[in-house]
Amino acid sequence: MRIIFMGTPDFAVPTLVELVARGHDVAAVYTRAPRPAGRGQDVRKSPVHLAAEGFGLEVRTPKTFKSAEDVAAFSALAADVGVVAAYGLLLPKAILDAPRHGCLNLHGSALPRWRGAAPIQRAVMAGDPATAAMVMKMDEGLDTGPVALSEIIPIGPNTTSGELHDEMMRRGADLMARAVEALSRDALDFVPQSEQGVIYAKKIDKAETRVDFARPSGAVHNHIRGLSPFPGAWFELDIAGRPVRIKALRSELADGDGPPGTVLGDDFVIACAEGAVRLTLVQREGKGAMSATEFLRGTGSLAGKTVT
Repeated sequence: MRIIFMGTPDFAVPTLVELVARGHDVAAVYTRAPRPAGRGQDVRKSPVHLAAEGFGLEVRTPKTFKSAEDVAAFSALAADVGVVAAYGLLLPKAILDAPRHGCLNLHGSALPRWRGAAPIQRAVMAGDPATAAMVMKMDEGLDTGPVALSEIIPIGPNTTSGELHDEMMRRGADLMARAVEALSRDALDFVPQSEQGVIYAKKIDKAETRVDFARPSGAVHNHIRGLSPFPGAWFELDIAGRPVRIKALRSELADGDGPPGTVLGDDFVIACAEGAVRLTLVQREGKGAMSATEFLRGTGSLAGKTVT
């Protein structure tokens, strides 16, 4: 198949690699333009950009598809299908319709649950026991197109969003490759999404990343693992007379009772509105991630302190 690939972050790289490995003709790769990143604000190419260059593929980085020139350049590639994975730009109808078979999208949820920007994180934060990788045909709606292939992915009780992300991108790459091969044989069928159970996975807002220990322990635990490793759920704790911001990267449910936010012992168990959580991996502001044991070794006992 002659493919136009569209993706930006590391989540999309295995799909591109799989399509190239299976011998498809990738006519061009579209990705977000290089942008400043990191403390030095150096301009960096996206992971997909770097991967495409490694394969010697043409890379295009339009800021939008509002100009007739960009739409014409896309159409001139005469692709059989567009393959989209976490691209980051809205695609107008003229782009969706340009390839002979339209555009396929790899989505990280059991549609119609968790349509939108943050399906992996929202599924973990909600405590969902499972999710799915899905290949859908794109239309003008937000993740509303009919579904071709799907694969259920269990979510363990302590699974983080980072772990689910990595599992999703691995399975999704194979799923998309199988979808493209079926399409090449005219053997890819599409099923409309249900109109029931629609939930939107809005983008993670910084304002919601602070841990609220006034919630039940299950909700606090899901919040922590749902935001790990990025952007990270956080709280503040007084250490040596000053407030220190701490990211909670891993936790587990624990026994304990006390005022919400109280550190109950020397193993970093913190009381919640109901029950407690034990922090097992944390990151102090300006430091690297470390086990709770290592962190407490440097602070001494925190028992009785209250986090905010």
